[in-house]
Amino acid sequence: MRDPGRAVGVRGVGTHSLAGGHQIPAPIPPSASGGALEGGETWYITPGRARQRSLRSWSQHPSPTHPHRFPTTLPLTTVVSLSPIALSLSPRPPSPGTMAFVAGTAAMPRVSQRQTVRSTAAVRPAAMAAPVTSSRRASFFGASVAQTSPAPKAQSPVLSMKLRVAVVGGGPAGSCCAEELAKAGIDVHLFERKMDNAKPCGGAIPLCMVDEFSLPEEIIDRKVRKMAMISPSNKVSQIGATLKPHEYIGMTRREILDGYLRDRAISLGAKPINGLVTDIKIPSDVNSSEPYVISYSDYAESTKGGAQGKTLEVDYIIGADGANSRVAKAIDAGDYQYAIAFQERIKLPAAQMEYYEELAEMYVGDDVSPDFYAWVFPKYDHVGVGTGTVIDRPSIKKYQQAIRTRAADKLAGGKIIKIEAHPIPEHPRPRRCVGRVSLVGDAAGYVTKASGEGIYFAAKSGRMAGEALVALSNKGERTPTEADIKNSYIKDFDRKYWATYKALDILQSVFYKNDKTKESFVELCDDEYVQRVTFDSYLYKTVTTVNPVEDVKLLFRTVGSLVKQTVKSNAANTA
Repeated sequence: MRDPGRAVGVRGVGTHSLAGGHQIPAPIPPSASGGALEGGETWYITPGRARQRSLRSWSQHPSPTHPHRFPTTLPLTTVVSLSPIALSLSPRPPSPGTMAFVAGTAAMPRVSQRQTVRSTAAVRPAAMAAPVTSSRRASFFGASVAQTSPAPKAQSPVLSMKLRVAVVGGGPAGSCCAEELAKAGIDVHLFERKMDNAKPCGGAIPLCMVDEFSLPEEIIDRKVRKMAMISPSNKVSQIGATLKPHEYIGMTRREILDGYLRDRAISLGAKPINGLVTDIKIPSDVNSSEPYVISYSDYAESTKGGAQGKTLEVDYIIGADGANSRVAKAIDAGDYQYAIAFQERIKLPAAQMEYYEELAEMYVGDDVSPDFYAWVFPKYDHVGVGTGTVIDRPSIKKYQQAIRTRAADKLAGGKIIKIEAHPIPEHPRPRRCVGRVSLVGDAAGYVTKASGEGIYFAAKSGRMAGEALVALSNKGERTPTEADIKNSYIKDFDRKYWATYKALDILQSVFYKNDKTKESFVELCDDEYVQRVTFDSYLYKTVTTVNPVEDVKLLFRTVGSLVKQTVKSNAANTA
């Protein structure tokens, strides 16, 4: 028998039998028992249905140098012996959907007698001998392969195996993104450094999120149906009369909410990694098939000497690692203004917790924050008491003491059980998608001004990014480009929520200036129309306009309230 470890010249075209009784139409020498494609000849290959199964089978026997890649040279018989597959080869020019490769001579591993067939074909990566319109070549059973579909506007690598995605950050944004990818069968790794992370956060979620993300009632600590807005002079505006019986604001603990969403993604196939990402190596050409290399400390396998350092190669990265995102820094996504949020969890006696059964409080005033608000939000068996500021971050503890003083009568006898602090972004980053990396949640800057809300927008952005990756990659068959993601996930998110962010930006710039404007803000909250529009906008995440005539009236009432507070302030100063 001719040595199958060496490719030889070929004459003629026929059909040769393969291991297991399978057949492949292929060129074979009429008078030889072994052979290969003629060096330099161009042939076109169309994979049969068994392609993906065979790829998965071969991935269990990886190349030593590239454990997640196919070896450069691969005996066809070896592939066939792993799982049945049908391949059609033809010298005709490729039609859309076929693949092309150039045959050549190459040394191959010697095939055992059990695997030997009449012909062993070896192929090597080579330049395409016929014009094709693919964005890149991909390794297909060791061949240099190219998709012949029409050329896209931007280069988009066609993968030889399923898209590999790393989601860095296991909060609502990362978990919801990983869930969408896992449901589509995409290979996704979900990084989280603290699996029991309790992020300092008010924990409020809108009603629409409960239904949209199928959240069980068990993870909702309280259903708030009344909100007390308290002015700098301690004037109280009671909000909630316009709510329907089924409507409420959900109050959650982040460790419970985040854990539920993360566990759901894992149950669907996301691979959890309890570790800290320490470095990301960016490919020299992000439009190629060259992988991103993530270095991380694996806390799950830590020893007395510390966490074990590991690396992971992926084709795409989702940055969901919060306001201090390492992923954002790696791609130079740009900086943004941020607030510092400070919160104390205070356990109250049962009698006092009854006061907060369905009630949350928001305090405004320069004493509790010069440019934000302070809050007392009820949880399961305690309240979260906190505040935030952008313009005077070094004084955050002073403002925290002020809110405890303002709410002292209702917090009497309480015991602090946890102290938390965390940055909160004030606007989206300049760049949210660079190369094959996209940002979601706080990492992207999706927190609203005035209200400081971020949980819903984090979960929504993660889901939208995941859905875009699934659709654009054809469930993991190709890698979306930067342009692909910008024209889908980024554009869709901005189109859907731009008005919400802009409206709250204007509200903060008008009413959070000083104590006079804050008094006007609380006064306006007494208005039933304001309450209805505000709650509808918050609960269902749309900028609601109920009645244009009422909108005009509201404008005049707003101006009138601001003027009145200014006159009162001037009179007090004169006296």
